[in-house]
Amino acid sequence: MTGFILMVVVFIVGYTAIALEHPLKVDKAASSLLLGVLIWTIFIFDISGILNLGFSDAWMNFKNSSILTAYKTSHPGIDLLEQMRYFVIDNQIIEHLGSISEILFFLLGAMTIVETIDQHQGFKIITDKINTNNKVKLLWILSILTFFMSALLDNLTTTIVMVALLRKLIDDKKSRWFFASMIVIAANAGGAWSPIGDVTTIMLWIGKQITAGNIMAMVFLPSLFNMIFPLVVVSFFMKGTVKRPKNKDASFENFTTLGEQRLMLVMGIGALLFVPVFKTVTHLPPYMGMLFGLGVLWVTTELLHKNKSFEDKRKLTIIGVLRRVDVPTIFFFLGILSAVAALESAGHLHLMSNFLDKHVHNIYGINTAIGLLSSIVDNVPLTAGAMGMYPVMTHAMAQASMQPEYMHHFVQDGAFWELLAYAAGTGGSILIIGSAAGVAAMGLEKIDFIWYMKKISWLALIGYFGGILIYWVQELLLFHM
Repeated sequence: MTGFILMVVVFIVGYTAIALEHPLKVDKAASSLLLGVLIWTIFIFDISGILNLGFSDAWMNFKNSSILTAYKTSHPGIDLLEQMRYFVIDNQIIEHLGSISEILFFLLGAMTIVETIDQHQGFKIITDKINTNNKVKLLWILSILTFFMSALLDNLTTTIVMVALLRKLIDDKKSRWFFASMIVIAANAGGAWSPIGDVTTIMLWIGKQITAGNIMAMVFLPSLFNMIFPLVVVSFFMKGTVKRPKNKDASFENFTTLGEQRLMLVMGIGALLFVPVFKTVTHLPPYMGMLFGLGVLWVTTELLHKNKSFEDKRKLTIIGVLRRVDVPTIFFFLGILSAVAALESAGHLHLMSNFLDKHVHNIYGINTAIGLLSSIVDNVPLTAGAMGMYPVMTHAMAQASMQPEYMHHFVQDGAFWELLAYAAGTGGSILIIGSAAGVAAMGLEKIDFIWYMKKISWLALIGYFGGILIYWVQELLLFHM
């Protein structure tokens, strides 16, 4: 039990170090990496004590699996402790590393594509068309654009694109932080109502808990108001105009023609939009579609600039662009996702899910709690835990159960799954570290955790609970009137 509790303590201490990045003068990526490694180390040192508690659903399933049977056959006389080590080192770490790597390579590919467009001044074509400098108008324009882009691409990619745009539109750092934070809210809201907009909705879609048409119809309004409520509040107190930054490297305009700018913008955005199409057609993970798009862009830049000087070519081809990509953000993702993965494997998240089911037993209460927790813990294992706890029921199974009215929410396209998609997708906006979009914005713009809590968290909470209220009213009008 000591190791099980110590894992939670270390997670809280590491999380606090990330939150206090600026006062401590220690980069969050360093704290994140230490956190990720330390939690797995504690797990492996007290592996017997932790797994024998019986909270790890993964270990319970692994004990009866053909994988362990085959391993015991090839290693006769192996004791239980070695079996546990095999489960953690050769099964869980490898499995989680696969999932984490998909996110990291996706992020790396998206950041490189966006940086390539930026290096070619491609975003200048868009920013030149946004004429307003009024803060409120600009915030509404960018938030609405983010909301719908996130549904088409996904919240992570959209945030990376929009942060790159912000750098061309706003010079003041704190103003850019505020806009970037509101973009995180809009991106998470936009991703929640689309089957391809967020990792959690993709999971629910693939798992057949939801269908594409239904999730778009039922979660669109709650997600829209999740963005609108904070925007309305901000519109009352936000005043003034933004100052646009001066072009710090005007020489770029001398060696990128308008044709090259347009080509890179179209190809770059096209590569990002291609990812969900690639996934639908091939059923391969999204990161492969992203890397394919990057490969095409890489070849194009090499051929496009082959006759330019060595210095110009180095700045504009992917090799040069990769030097500008924010690698600490990648390490930050790696550390924090590894830490959460350890808590999932040890059984902390399963224990939390069971607690919610036992003590709350109400779909609004359970999902609201999951959404709030997703601001602290990654929403993917939380959603996976909910999916594991509640099988998709048929209408006949629901009617035959002891609680037909309650169990009816767990059929395909039931209220539980719709609300889960909304809550897990948008709850991460409450803290900057609570979603992939937030972590990306935090890394790219160096947004302070405490600043976000003071300035943005209360706005995100208004949007979050406002969206749940809209969903409840919608359910009332559609099914209970």
